[in-house]
Parts: sequence; C-alpha cells; structure tokens
Amino acid sequence: MADVRPLRALHYDLAVVGSLNVVCAPPYDVIDDDQRAALAARSPHNVVRIDLPAPEMPGGDPYEHAAELLARWQAEGAVVRDAEPALWVLTQEYADPDGARRTRSGFFARVRVTDYGPGAIRPHERTHPGPRADRLRLTRATRANLSPIFSLYDDPAGAAWSALEPVTATAPWGALEAEDGTVSRLWRVDDPAAIEAACAALGPAELLIADGHHRYETARVYADEVGGEGEHRYVLQYLVALEDPGLTVFPTHRLVDGLRDDPDRRAALAATLREQFEIEELEDVADLAPPDGTGPLQLGYIDAEAQQPLRLTLKDQALADGALAAFPEPYRRLDTAVLEALILSGPLGLSEDDISHLRGLGYSRSDEEALELVRSGAYDAAFFLRATPVEQIREIAATGVNMPPKSTFFTPKVPTGLLFSPLA
Repeated sequence: MADVRPLRALHYDLAVVGSLNVVCAPPYDVIDDDQRAALAARSPHNVVRIDLPAPEMPGGDPYEHAAELLARWQAEGAVVRDAEPALWVLTQEYADPDGARRTRSGFFARVRVTDYGPGAIRPHERTHPGPRADRLRLTRATRANLSPIFSLYDDPAGAAWSALEPVTATAPWGALEAEDGTVSRLWRVDDPAAIEAACAALGPAELLIADGHHRYETARVYADEVGGEGEHRYVLQYLVALEDPGLTVFPTHRLVDGLRDDPDRRAALAATLREQFEIEELEDVADLAPPDGTGPLQLGYIDAEAQQPLRLTLKDQALADGALAAFPEPYRRLDTAVLEALILSGPLGLSEDDISHLRGLGYSRSDEEALELVRSGAYDAAFFLRATPVEQIREIAATGVNMPPKSTFFTPKVPTGLLFSPLA
C-alpha cells in the first residue's frame, strides 16, 4: 500500500526571485555543460546550481557547495518553508509529435520509501551505477530531495484527481513556460478534506516509477543510513494516474560505435540483420522512426558508412522467444529487450556491464539528434525504436522484471525547482 502524505515544502519565494522561469531547470540528467551555464546565468538562485552542482573553487566539493548554497538561499529568504503541510497540483500543457496540444495532470506529495515489491512500488528499468552514487552524495550533503520522482498509480474512478481538480479553476501559485512551449502551472492545496480524499484514494495503490529510478534507489539507501523514523523515510514524488489522458511515452533510440575499426563486428552485424530481419530500404530518413504499435519488432537503422536508411522487421517472434527464454512472455515482446538480446548482446558483443557503463553504446531521445550523431561520425550506427505502450510497461513491471535502461521516455519532463522536500 502507498503511504502518501502532504508535505511542508521548501519552495522559492517568487517575490524575491522573480519568477519560476528564471529559477527552474530541466532534470539534471538531460542537461549538458552549455545548457547548465545558460541556466545558471539566468539567476543566482537557479536550481541547476544545487541540483547539478559545481565546486565554488577549483578542487572543492561540489556537493558541499550545493548544501551551502541552499542554506544561503534560505537565510536570504529566496527559499522558504511552508508552515503547514499541503499537496501541490501540477498541470503541464504540451505539444505531442503530431502538434496536438495535451495536458498531463498530477500532484506532488511525499511518499514513504519501501522496498520494491507487489502492492508497494515497482521499478520498470535497470539503472546505471554512476548516477546512483552522484545522487546519494548530493542527498547526504543537502539533506533534501531537490527533484521529484515521477510515479504512476491506478485510479480508474479518478478519485484522487477529482478531489484536487477544483483548485485548477483558480489562479495558479506559479507558472513557467519551457523553450519547447510546455506550460507548467502549479497550485497549492491546503484544504484538509481534499488532502485526505486524495491520499486515501492512493492508499491501496501500487506505484510504478516512470522517471527517477536512480533517485528512488538513493532515497532507500539514505533512509537506511540515517535510520529510525523521520522525514528521511519519505521521498518527494509527482504522482499521475495511469488513466490520465495527457500521459504519453516516447522512445529512446540506441547509438553504437566501435564498428568502423572492427570488420568482424560489422560482418557479424550484417549477417544477423539478414538472417533475422526483413530489410526494407527507405527513401527518406524522416521515415527512420517506425510507427508506434504492437506486433513484430520494427526498427529504423542507419550506419555512418552506407548512410542508407533501412526498416528492419523481425522475421519471427520465435527468434526473440528463444533468445529471451528465461524471461516472462511480456518481456519477450519488448522492443528494447529484443534489440538488446538479438543485436547489442549478439553480434555487437556488448555485455550487461558495457551497457550499464555506456561502453560502445549511447542514447538519443530525438530522431534528428540520432541521425546527426551518425552523420557526423560521433557514432557508427543508430537503431530507431517505437514508443513502449503504457499497458506494456504495466504488464512487465507486474512480472518483477526490469526493462533495459532507457526503455521509456515520458514527456514532458517534470521541471526541477518547483518544490524541494526537506529530509531533516
């Protein structure tokens, strides 16, 4: 059962910092060095300074600097803490790839940290070790959740959202517009009846982590390190119903290198593609991303040598079933798992450790970026994937098996800097 509670949030004082537009940022794991510099230049209080910290002096500790900055912002009154607990509603209006406008709705709460398992909380992807260590050091230093975990819950009757939705008819507490046109609006809900109804609706729910696996695993480790009871036993989460009409998932494409200088690997890959896939030459690179849907695995493929866009269709599901015989049936139909088993771990010879540490493998969340990385020679080839349907994510999570890393890309991302949750 999910133990969902309101929180006495830390948040910016907009009268001091100006607006959420200058202090919020995307999640740390999608920010490159240039974007970090641009965000930091927006405001001396931009959240990137603490969530993706840099040392104040060369050779200094970036995590301790983040803690010092957060304490300084509170002393200045730029960041304040609520006197009473509340839930916070967040809606995000965005454009899907077809240009249609959608709105995803959810709310922030603190949720008790438990071990993964049925009836509690489930992951859906394997994680990388580097980000886990980074987030743990940051949590130890700041003693706060600086960015939320994004989780999904099942609520066919819509009880939780029905209790909170009325607040959206009022002026939001704050709003921001991202460069891609996504508009996020935030409301504070302090009505005890609404809070009780929303939390009670999630009481019997099982939560599924959509984004933030590294942060959740960090929260588990940190809670046990501190020990005993207290705010450290809870973690900040953004909760969205699986039934929400604005919930969408997009793919993350795979990029590989190490082919140009290894003719044996190139030959092995070519042989596997001929043996296991129907191969169709495409006239336009715009068609590399296969259409969403179920059925046999379909991939877009292009390499830096031939630069001929191809559509690959798995000849027989039995090939995937054989390669993944040790896994449950829903997992054997997962595009990223089949790609990993038949190609990445097959002719390309990548081990699970290689995949975990990104040796010979990269990721891209956009068709344009993946294509450019191959054309520029940064990578030798790219595999373009379909989006994983939400129902398939649920089926696989229910088996207790985690998907390969980056099997899903939920969009829009939840901005960092809307709220912080103190752990002490």
